[in-house]
Amino acid sequence: MTAMPARITVLGGGVGGTLAANLLSKELGRDAKITVVDPTGMHVYQPGFLYVALGQANGRWLARDERTLLRGDVELVVEQAMSVDPDAGLVGLERGGTLEWDYLVLATGARLVYDSVPGLSEGSHEFYSLAGAQRLREELRRFRGGRIRVGIAGIPYKCPPAPVEFVFMLEEYLRHRGIRDRSEITLLSPLNRAFTIENASKVIQPFMEARGIGLTTFFNVESVDPAAGTVSSLEGEKTEYDLLVLVPPHRGQQLIDDSGLGDASGWLPTDRRSLQVGEHERIFAMGDATDLPISKSGSTAHFEAPVVASRISSLVRGTAPRTNYGGRVMCFLETGGGKATALRFDYEHPPTPPQPNRVWHAAKWMFNRLYWQTVPQGRIPERAPKERGAA
Repeated sequence: MTAMPARITVLGGGVGGTLAANLLSKELGRDAKITVVDPTGMHVYQPGFLYVALGQANGRWLARDERTLLRGDVELVVEQAMSVDPDAGLVGLERGGTLEWDYLVLATGARLVYDSVPGLSEGSHEFYSLAGAQRLREELRRFRGGRIRVGIAGIPYKCPPAPVEFVFMLEEYLRHRGIRDRSEITLLSPLNRAFTIENASKVIQPFMEARGIGLTTFFNVESVDPAAGTVSSLEGEKTEYDLLVLVPPHRGQQLIDDSGLGDASGWLPTDRRSLQVGEHERIFAMGDATDLPISKSGSTAHFEAPVVASRISSLVRGTAPRTNYGGRVMCFLETGGGKATALRFDYEHPPTPPQPNRVWHAAKWMFNRLYWQTVPQGRIPERAPKERGAA
């Protein structure tokens, strides 16, 4: 008797879920029936929101039909997953149906929770959603000068370099419009430095000072008063603004809360090496959905997906697991002026970012443009660009 194919369900069609599904399909072939469940059926390139906010890109190139990114034998279900029953091996769907699974991949990402900070929705802008980035773009077009405050309303948050990138690119944007001398830019950091990673802060803070970008440390946002034009911190500080840009608080998806799988903030308790969820031997997690002490970013999900695929393939085939996740992350950090640096690190090795240069900026732009042809299929180049002679 021929064994039935293993039923593998992937919740989430972002970079991690898409790549894991494609790798599992390639590895297991007819030994598995792979289904991706995604509420919209559209794959969105979220790092592009930063460029939309600054008028450097439009939303059209940021989304693709998820079906076009999946291998032909992977099934796509365009519907919201509502519940996970680990004991019964079931996923409940919004329209009342269920999916049976033998192995489950949770690539559900994070959600923005605007209402957890009083006044945030009414008094601030953000670029962590496409709609938010588009509204901020229009607000910046109307801006004629004044006090701009850029801050973080909760940790952890997706793409940790983004607020720092934004202030650098915003400073350049204002110069090009001829209103930089009428504008004041201040980064409000919840930490004692500009960026979560100390080594990176040491590199970028001198550039901030040289560009006249202010830095207020230990500013954990507590509330926003839109009428008064002020933002207050848990530490008791208050600062006035004419334009306020805040990274909204993040937490895990409602599905994770409703299924009782997450912690108090909705993050999945995930083994840092195997990416297994808690004691559930056939459930794995990746990307923004996990509680791992590593960046919430597409790069993280990209390096986690092969580990998840390998682990599940080993379970299906009854072989020993071949790989562990070492915490590997690689991302770029724009510093304006056609320059960027790179952050490459893992659990054991903090990053030692090179001085910002034009080579890394070109590498980031190339990565953005080639994303659709590379990352979802696992074709990202591993070799770093040469830096010799870079200026």
